[in-house]
Amino acid sequence: MMIIFESQSLIVNALCVLLCIVVLRWLLNLINFVWFTPKGLEKSLRQQGLVGNSYRFLIGDMKEASQLRSEAMVKPIRFTHDYYHRIQPLLHRLLTKSGSNCFSWMGPVPTILVTQPEQIKDGFNRMNEFRKPKLNPLIQTFSPGLVHYEGHQWAKHRKILTPAFHLDKLKPMLPAFETSIIETINNWEKIVFKTGSSEIDVWPHFTKLTANAISRAAFGRSFEDGKRIFELLTKQKELIIRLIKYAYIPGWKYLPTKGNKRMDEMNAEIKILLKTVINTRKKTMEAGEPAKDDLLGILLDSNSKEAKQLSESESESSSKKRLDLAMSFEEVIDECKLFFLAGQETTSVLLAWTIALLGKHQEWQTRAREEVLATFGMNHPDYDGLNSRLKIVTMILYEVLRLYPSIVATSRKVYGCETRLGDLVIPPGVAVSFSILHAHLDPEVWGKDVKEFKPERFSEGISKATKGINSYFPFGWGPRICIGQSFALIEAKMALSMILQCFSFEISPSYTHAPTTFIALQPQHGVPIILHKL
Repeated sequence: MMIIFESQSLIVNALCVLLCIVVLRWLLNLINFVWFTPKGLEKSLRQQGLVGNSYRFLIGDMKEASQLRSEAMVKPIRFTHDYYHRIQPLLHRLLTKSGSNCFSWMGPVPTILVTQPEQIKDGFNRMNEFRKPKLNPLIQTFSPGLVHYEGHQWAKHRKILTPAFHLDKLKPMLPAFETSIIETINNWEKIVFKTGSSEIDVWPHFTKLTANAISRAAFGRSFEDGKRIFELLTKQKELIIRLIKYAYIPGWKYLPTKGNKRMDEMNAEIKILLKTVINTRKKTMEAGEPAKDDLLGILLDSNSKEAKQLSESESESSSKKRLDLAMSFEEVIDECKLFFLAGQETTSVLLAWTIALLGKHQEWQTRAREEVLATFGMNHPDYDGLNSRLKIVTMILYEVLRLYPSIVATSRKVYGCETRLGDLVIPPGVAVSFSILHAHLDPEVWGKDVKEFKPERFSEGISKATKGINSYFPFGWGPRICIGQSFALIEAKMALSMILQCFSFEISPSYTHAPTTFIALQPQHGVPIILHKL
């Protein structure tokens, strides 16, 4: 009996020792992550001449950046296209001090700001060295899908999704765009009916228009389900903006806070809605009906063909091993979420800034309207005209995207081993922020009038406008260039053309110029214009 007791005691003691070793190792790794590694990386960056704040334990620059941003948000600026100091006041301060090379802290992770167009292009092209940062679980839940995948998983999703965004697939989606635009125009006509003109803030109207358009283009007849999904995603985005300051506290996502619980509840409802829509569509396809020509139909058809091709080309045993080359049900759900997030946001902000600039620059509004009427008359725009005959409208949209890109900067991170980018030696664990806005405002590329609205700079195309230097990245660059750029531009051209056919407008005296980044670059106080029925 004594021997058994002693044996049990030895086992318990051994387990306690093992547990202490595991806990100690975990604590050492944690201390290394939140202190020793950041301090070592800071030393390496300073030795290269980069300017930045000293590392602050765990939070880095997040508290100061949030405070400066809050102060900037209450200070509108004059109607100028020089607004970086408002959207990124901390980085603007560091750039002013350093000239061009600086870094900031996103929690314990140092991030180098890259502003030179050639370095940005090089980084975009080297996708295996400059990889998407591993997301905090809070953001991963909200924004999954193609834009955050790497390696094999990215290649699989890109291959399956590409057919949905071919130019020939966009043509059948024009009625979805047209219906949503007509709804918006009819609403505006009711507003100006009595007096022939009225002040209207177009920003919420464009948000609704593009949400309806992507709901119809993605889900066809399941439009109402699409609207509810978009409402939930909008609420999730607003919640994330409030919670992001806690995102770098280890394990915070898993705490049962009110915000985390609400995020999980909304995510569960979105999944239920998407599962219902997807399952219904799959059943009709399995029953022999042809795939619909909306985004979901094309995605499911492409995924089904990929799985079938694999099963036919491989033996049964190896086929089972390679079926991961087709999307799982959960992955299809994630890509449907991405349809909403990317498809709605990009076009709504593009339309909002375009109307603001055409409201201020009446001569370009007139030229665009004349081109639209010469191309379509009062008929609804057709695909061929939108795609190839609107030179002035295209020039205007390109210039708006240059001055007000939807995403002003995009991040990558170096993993594994150090790498070079221009003169910089970037150690593993360091993030890089490619500043699209700085590339778009580089006077050496664009000229001294770089901060002026001059669509004529694109009269001979993008290459001539940039003097052959790759410095125009509104949809990114390289292998990961935005798969939906043609989708966004066709929708924007159609909406702008139909608005110009029906209305003239000027910027309202109540307009307050206040660009802000709420994930995408948005007008903080909307875009009020004086709308006139033609």
